[in-house]
Amino acid sequence: MMRTVEVLIIIIIITGAFIASSQFAVLPWPRQISPINLRRLALTTLQILDSNYDLSRAAFDLGNDTLWDGLHVALSAALPPNVLYNLTIYEVNTSNPQGATLYNSLRSISNAENLGVTSDVSSYLATSSNVTFNVTPERIGEHSGDGTLYILNCSDTNSWWTAGYTSSSLATDLYNLLSPFFVNTIFVQNTSQLGQLLNGTALSGETFKNAVVVNTFGEAVPIPDGYYSSTGVGYDSPNNSYALYCYTLGQKVLQYNWTWVSIVGYPLYYVGNTAKFSNDQNGWGIYGIKQVGPAALNAFLQGLDNQTYTFSSTSITGNPSGVMYLSPQAVENCNYYGIYPAPYQTASRSLPTSIITKYHLNVTTKIFDTVDNWNPGAVYRHEITVNGTKFFKGGFLALGVTRTPDIRLTALGLLSDYKPRNYASDYTEYGVSRLVILQLGLLGGV
Repeated sequence: MMRTVEVLIIIIIITGAFIASSQFAVLPWPRQISPINLRRLALTTLQILDSNYDLSRAAFDLGNDTLWDGLHVALSAALPPNVLYNLTIYEVNTSNPQGATLYNSLRSISNAENLGVTSDVSSYLATSSNVTFNVTPERIGEHSGDGTLYILNCSDTNSWWTAGYTSSSLATDLYNLLSPFFVNTIFVQNTSQLGQLLNGTALSGETFKNAVVVNTFGEAVPIPDGYYSSTGVGYDSPNNSYALYCYTLGQKVLQYNWTWVSIVGYPLYYVGNTAKFSNDQNGWGIYGIKQVGPAALNAFLQGLDNQTYTFSSTSITGNPSGVMYLSPQAVENCNYYGIYPAPYQTASRSLPTSIITKYHLNVTTKIFDTVDNWNPGAVYRHEITVNGTKFFKGGFLALGVTRTPDIRLTALGLLSDYKPRNYASDYTEYGVSRLVILQLGLLGGV
């Protein structure tokens, strides 16, 4: 019985102490526990007001009362009812002679005379509507006297492994993406013109050495009839194969210091010429092309490395597990050049890292990260040594992505490797920009 009384007395004492202390405790205001971030709210409000360029128009049309009344209404609607505001437009004095005011107040609107003791502010730079932001790209070769981009658009060749696209549409897209970055961009319209280039003759007076040659035909490569398809130059009679043409192609890439570009799949898996192979098809009903198989890429790399031609039909591409992700370098250049392919792809025709040593190659740009000793997409430069000095001569861009070619990957890979600069416009003219300041406060202070 005594224990029960003791427990009751303790409960009464504790309860009384809690009630007494609560009378003197000062609880914080709800806004102190979860305060409104006025700076962030101000910036967001400014961005919303200018989402359709309304704020910028008002900033440069100070005498338009209708426009400013609409801005007043928009501010009131965008902010909570307990938030006070003051919006002020300032002229930016860019010349700023010594002693001059940097910012001159032009017009302001507010819903209160005083913003209280709790306030914060954000700024926004509005630009005049007659100002256009321009970027002037540096042209590859403008300082070295070369800089030619050849795009294979041969009308007498069919493509393969380019599901959903024609070589002509790919060539056009590539031209739109890359031509601003090269001194010359030239379409190679048929296999005869390709043969002319391989013979060392320019098509229209351009510099054909040190050029970039993009094959838009996927796994097929155009082959000129005649000399380049004849026995001993393009046709390997003992092995009944046109791998010898791919070997010759590799030698020309080395000789002329070209960068050869394969946009998708297994490079050089077929040769194409609709007249030469009118009765041949690739097994899938695409006539005008003839399968060469893995021997073609092996022969091309032999030619690029100036090795003796040896027929080898061993397949060297592979399919790394999972998806391939753009390299950090490529991701960074997406923003710089404004080219945004999907950040991940499947690449069932990736090239092994073993070819780097075997054919004296150097990976200068990774379009995708290396996965399990496979390079899904990279730019390879052939390295040679003369009198103890190492330098590159001949290059090869290979994208082993599966079936659907994303020409943006090709453009991104080339630009990442050549690194042309973008020259942005510099606004220094007086009056093209105005500073907008939005100060927010809470009704009733803290």
